[in-house]
Amino acid sequence: MTDITLDDLRRVMAACAGADESVDLDGDIIDVPFEDLGYDSLAVMETAAILERDYKVTIPDEKIAGLPTPRAMLDEIRHSLAAAS
Repeated sequence: MTDITLDDLRRVMAACAGADESVDLDGDIIDVPFEDLGYDSLAVMETAAILERDYKVTIPDEKIAGLPTPRAMLDEIRHSLAAAS
């Protein structure tokens, strides 16, 4: 099982549409709502799609919409990876 870290998530988020240039993704973002980071629902879905592609993890669309923070996304990814193994 490949563990996805906050740094992995940061790299994907930086590459996705929606990044607010005034937001420091290198800061303590784990519990900051995606909206406050400048990510709308489309950008969050794009982030999840890239994670799914690159890390072979499945996050159901209905769950993606309910993930408010990077921590919630990482928890869902870890849950999905654990269920798959």
